[in-house]
Order: sequence, then C-alpha cells, then structure tokens
Amino acid sequence: MSLTDKADVSTFVDLTQHEIEALKTRFNLADAHTHQRQSASQEQIVSRLPELWHESESKQQAHFERLFVDAFFRLHQQPTARAMDRTLLSYSASVSTMVAGMFLKQRGMSVQLVEPCFDNLVDLLRNMQVPLGPVDESVLHDKDSIYERLVEAVHADAIYLVDPNNPTGFTLLAEKLEGFREVVRYCVDHDKVLVMDFCFASFALCDEGIGRVDIYKLLEESGVTYMVMEDTGKTWPIQDAKCAMITASRDIQEEVYNLHTSVLLNVSPFVLNMVTQYIEDSIEDGFASVRDIIKTNGDAARAALDGTILEFQEPVVGTSVAWFRIKPEHLTATQLQAVLFDEEVYVLPGTFFYWNAKEKGERFVRLALAREPEVFAGAMERMRKVLERYAA
Repeated sequence: MSLTDKADVSTFVDLTQHEIEALKTRFNLADAHTHQRQSASQEQIVSRLPELWHESESKQQAHFERLFVDAFFRLHQQPTARAMDRTLLSYSASVSTMVAGMFLKQRGMSVQLVEPCFDNLVDLLRNMQVPLGPVDESVLHDKDSIYERLVEAVHADAIYLVDPNNPTGFTLLAEKLEGFREVVRYCVDHDKVLVMDFCFASFALCDEGIGRVDIYKLLEESGVTYMVMEDTGKTWPIQDAKCAMITASRDIQEEVYNLHTSVLLNVSPFVLNMVTQYIEDSIEDGFASVRDIIKTNGDAARAALDGTILEFQEPVVGTSVAWFRIKPEHLTATQLQAVLFDEEVYVLPGTFFYWNAKEKGERFVRLALAREPEVFAGAMERMRKVLERYAA
C-alpha cells in the first residue's frame, strides 16, 4: 500500500469501516472474524464440500435446520433450548440484532446497552430509532451488588448485555449462574425485557474454568421476557459462512417470529450442512482447533508486547480478541492506531467501543487473535518495533 493510497481513517464513523480498511492491510488485527487455516480434521470437511453440496440439494430445508440447531445446542450444553424448538435462524448476528431492535421499536421501548461493546449494536439500534442509553459494564462486576447497582443505573424498558463481552472478555457466568441470576431477578421484579448477545460464548467453552451452564433453563423458569442472540461467525475458519440465532421467551415468541419472517425466509441449507460439520468436529476434538490457536496467539501477544507502553487487560474469559490499555496519558488510541497503520499493522481504537464516552476509549486498543500464527507473529514483531519508539 502506497502512502497515496492510504485512507483517512479519521473520517471513519464506525468500527466496521475500520475493519473494511484493515482487510487491505498486510497485518490485519482488526476484525474478530476467523482468518486462520484449517485444522487437519477441518481439512477433511473441506474435501467433502461437493458431497455436502449435493446432500443439501437432496433433502428438505427443515432437515438441515434440525441438525444444525441440535448440534449447536449440544456443543453449547443448552439442553433446554435444544428441546424448546423456538430458535429462529438468520444469516448473521446483525440480522438477529435487527429483529430484536424491530421488536423494541414496535413496542415503543427504550433500552440500555452495555458499555463498552462493539459499536454495530449501537448503530443498529439507533438506525431502528430505539431510544438508547448506556449501562456501564462495571455495574455487573460484583455479583453481590448487581441487583442494587441495576436499580440505580437502569431507567429504560430493556437491558441489552453481551456475554462474554467484546472487547473486555467479561462474563456474568464465571461463577456459574450466580451473577446472571441476579440480572434475571432484577428484570423480573422491575418488568424489564432482557436482551442477551452470546455471540462470543463459544470461547467460554474453550476455558475449562468457565464452561457453559444451562442458561435457558433459568430464563424459562424465571418467567422473564427475553431475546437471546447466538452466532457461529466468530468461531470457525469458514470464509464467513455462518448462521446466527435468536430465541425469544414464549410470551413474545409469536411477535418476534412475525418480525423475523419479514426479514428473511431461510439460511442456505448448504451453509447449515457445512457449519454443522464444523460444530460436530469441535464436539469431537473438545474445541481444540479453536482453543489452541487463540491460546498460541494470545501468548504471543502478551510476550511480544510485555514491557511496552501497552498493558494487557486480563479477561474473565479469553476470547478471540485482546484488550490493551495505553499507559502514557499523553498518547491516545487514535494517535497510536494511525502510527501502527502507517507500518501496515491495523488495530482497532477503543473509542468506538466506548460508544457513549469515546474519551474513555482513547485509553485502549483491541487486537484480533484468530489469525494464522506465523502471520500473527510477524504482526507482533512489527508492532513491538513501533512501540519501542515510545520507550522513553
């Protein structure tokens, strides 16, 4: 990339625009999509793609939907959701989020969304003209005070949380259901709709100390009104073929279904068939193909950037992104990102994650880890050399 070709990133209005530009950059550490190569067992799936294609032509759509939902909830250890048969499928998490936003708009509801979070959630809700405010993630950090903190902090009709959160890796589920149960109890007592984004939940499965518990059992037994989004898009290296899901509580299921059918008919049966093979592969290998590469690159990032101006922020759940605090107060994320971009390393500034208080985000940058390790190691080498300029 020549200097004359460089985009003026200061004009970008959201993180996705940064990610689009990063796709043209040698060391793209921006988007959290999967860019690593196939594992040995995944290569076997690729070799079977013609077979999967023809199989998808020969059987009904409902067959592949059933297989996909069954496999997904088996992997995620959600037997209640697996048995409910209320999960609606879409092409992407953004579509599922749009449906949730349409529901809130149709009901005339306001919502408070966790901050920080990935800003396309903000944009989708704003574009749906849903009244929007923040709820700071710190409100959720102490399970013993969650209920009282929510009483103080929440004034909207709905709460929208991301778990594990992107970019921080925080989860309510570190101590099984204790923290999450307090959120649900608050929503029931105060008649709030609970919206949950579990799109990074696969990484909790990679962490033996966290894992997953039956979320939907608690949701169903509590009587809370809820919408839950899940996704496959950040987990397997399948060229952005994916499927997202939205599952709603019984009291609003028909309303959500009617909104969903106004958006799309179905997800490609071939995509469902293929993604199901990757899910079954991860069940078979205990998520090794996903876990190992995230651990390798996460360790490489910590080692390479240790002792620099960046301080790694320890997550509760190690997801496919790493969150770093910029130590020098005079240096902002916007400035550092521009310097790294000049050296063909593209990271995301924290500004857009702190969508309601961008000045807070100037203290952070985010790196994506789902990359081929050799490429990632080269990015770390280049990045450390840039950061050494600030050693004094």
